[in-house]
Amino acid sequence: MAKILVIDDNIDICQLLERFLTKKGYDVETTISGKNGLDMVKKTFFDLIFCDFKLRDMEGRDVLMKVREVSPGTQVAIITGYADVKIAVEVIKNGAFDYVTKPLIPDEIINLIERALAASKASKSNTQTFTKATELKKESDKTRQSDSKFLKGTGAESKKLYKEVALVAPTSLSVVIYGESGAGKENIARTIHDQSERAGKPFIAVDCGALTKELAGSELWGHEKGAFTGALTEKPGQFELADGGTIFLDEIANLSYETQVGLLRLVQERKLRRIGGTKDKSIDVRILVASNEDLRKAVLAGKFREDLYFRFNEFSIVVPPLRNRKADIEPFAYHFLELSNAELNKKVFGFDEQVMDVLKEYPWPGNLREMLNVIRRATLLTDGGKMSVSALPPEIVYSQKFNFIDSDADRTDRTENKGNKMPLNLKDAAAEAEAEVLKKVLEEVKYNRTQAAKQLGIDRKTLFNKMKQYDL
Repeated sequence: MAKILVIDDNIDICQLLERFLTKKGYDVETTISGKNGLDMVKKTFFDLIFCDFKLRDMEGRDVLMKVREVSPGTQVAIITGYADVKIAVEVIKNGAFDYVTKPLIPDEIINLIERALAASKASKSNTQTFTKATELKKESDKTRQSDSKFLKGTGAESKKLYKEVALVAPTSLSVVIYGESGAGKENIARTIHDQSERAGKPFIAVDCGALTKELAGSELWGHEKGAFTGALTEKPGQFELADGGTIFLDEIANLSYETQVGLLRLVQERKLRRIGGTKDKSIDVRILVASNEDLRKAVLAGKFREDLYFRFNEFSIVVPPLRNRKADIEPFAYHFLELSNAELNKKVFGFDEQVMDVLKEYPWPGNLREMLNVIRRATLLTDGGKMSVSALPPEIVYSQKFNFIDSDADRTDRTENKGNKMPLNLKDAAAEAEAEVLKKVLEEVKYNRTQAAKQLGIDRKTLFNKMKQYDL
């Protein structure tokens, strides 16, 4: 039950409002003194206060300012016998929710109360959201990496992961980091580097999947001027640049067999020779590698050298996928929201409860990288306030229908089952989800295109084209 306080030096007004509002189901208290009213506010929370502009002991504007200090979540409506625009402007600028003029009209009072209580509820929600965001930010700041885009999780799986990181980081061991695409393998490698004696020295990350067979050698160990056509100047390789620090070789299994041979020599002898060079150079580099496939299986399949695997596999760490780290989804979401607000110059301060439910249920096949992209896109589509479900991509909202994470057997079975054609990629999934949403909205408005377009936030022409596209 909403609590309302009436402060008016006219006792008849107090009694009138108390009887009227009590019959309407509100919990009402009254006083004829501004100072007494402020004492009541200090002891009890009121959702709404009606305060006369001219009191015997103080002015309504002063009561308003004090209430804002003592109970910022309370809405204040000023009562005045003067239908003066200047007064209205002044009290609104000072933070009043609204004002009413005498004589009081019942319907106007009820309408004002309903609006004020709705605003009060939103204010409480916003305050809770900001408080939660602040708490999560404080927690994340404790675990923030040197790169502000990185954030440690705080759930059980993450704690286990970072316990292993803390164990191996101070050593000189090479580490194989396993994990799905986008799970944060480079984050783990950088954390190992930052917690080692090499912190402050170079950390070089190399995407082996982007290295062609022809250019891999030049990129990794460098070349001399004139070593090959186009080598107009000498170039140090990534291993030289990482000397004294750490090199991170991501997706190591993508290196060609010839490059693996050269890498084995470098790992064994800790020396490199630039392409076209005649002298070896000693290097001191800690090597961390990552793969989204089991290197043991790659060895058995003949894709990866066994001797190189044993050189690297002095210690291994598995980065769990985001779907197995449910406890981390909320702090990650707020962290990515903070980054997106800064990048896009937006002021989205939180998430609707529905949004968080969707984020926690979605299986995140693209892990943290996908989540960052989703939050960035949704932030761009949100005009202040809290993020709503409508800002999320349809494949996220309707992920239950499209079951992105499944076994190879399930995928094969679906492919072979002609009567159950399910999308096997996000583009198809998004199209089917969009068609489903369009169909649902059209049915709700009985195929009134004007209403459907308004509800969907698109124009009639776009709606017509999509209906034609999906044969609706």
